[in-house]
Amino acid sequence: MKKSLIALAVLTASGISFAQSSVTMFGVVDAAYAKGTGSLTDKTQLKNSGYNSSRFGVRGTEDLGGGLKASFHLEAGVNNDDGSGSGTNTNNQSSGAIAGSTTVGSQGLTFNRRSTVSLEGGFGELRLGRDYTPQFWTETAFDPFGTNGVGTNIAFNKGGTTGVRASNSIGYWSPSFNGVKVWVQTYMGENASTDGAKAGDGNAIRLTYDAGPLSLAYATSSTKTSTAGVNNETSNIGASYDLGMIKLMAQSNKTKVDGSADIDGYVVGATAPLGKGTLRFAMSETDKAGVKSNLTAIGYVYGLSKRTDLYATYARVANKGGATAALNGATTGADQSSTGYDFGIKHSF
Repeated sequence: MKKSLIALAVLTASGISFAQSSVTMFGVVDAAYAKGTGSLTDKTQLKNSGYNSSRFGVRGTEDLGGGLKASFHLEAGVNNDDGSGSGTNTNNQSSGAIAGSTTVGSQGLTFNRRSTVSLEGGFGELRLGRDYTPQFWTETAFDPFGTNGVGTNIAFNKGGTTGVRASNSIGYWSPSFNGVKVWVQTYMGENASTDGAKAGDGNAIRLTYDAGPLSLAYATSSTKTSTAGVNNETSNIGASYDLGMIKLMAQSNKTKVDGSADIDGYVVGATAPLGKGTLRFAMSETDKAGVKSNLTAIGYVYGLSKRTDLYATYARVANKGGATAALNGATTGADQSSTGYDFGIKHSF
């Protein structure tokens, strides 16, 4: 009670009205017992984010009047299996992944997942800071496992250093026009004007259409690498249809890096309510000039409450053409298979 009164006094002194603004603390804590097996080595571990990504964050909004709203979102990745924080990238390049000799994870919490300030209104939303990239959002939205855990898309995380997020970004979300929305984003490597490579600079766009049970999306991005004239271009297309008793999903993706063979991939799968939980199934593939890995995964999420879930996932990857993909930290020889499973609990707040 005393803390609440103090907080109220501080907010009142600052001129903040509860009717016009709000600040929310939120997060996810997810831990799993995980094992991977391969032809060379096996591995057993306690890991985080087997179902949802573990995180801690604070977000808030302020009503500015006239339909205008300002907001912020600060979100840090948490490795709750060992208590460390996730690293970030300052310039969308390998040089910006860590600071000096600091080991990733030992630097404490960073707002690596998202660190943005926004202005919203009838025109849409303008968002500045570190944020997800458009092509990643299609990957995770049309993956039954949501790009988390042993069952996730074997072909996920294209786009190089900006495959999931980009720092120094400017993004715009349009309002919905008959179910159609547009998301455009540009981001900067913040190099000197004399740097011809412009590494870390990039642009991306995502188009979506939603109508009842049908969802469609197309996204593409282009990011400059550290070598002048070399781009990483990633594009994907995804679709889902909710039949009520089962939701079908599919996506395909392609990555082109100048001077290297194209990387093609796909995911097909479904989710279905079963008892108090959800059954998940997916098959995915990644193929680079015949070096190919195919993953099959099945899992179940059991809801203990609105905020707490138990989950289990089993997956197997088969390799061809010299591929050596393995699961949950195991290692396997060329053209050999690997299996893995997760048993975990997720709690959100």
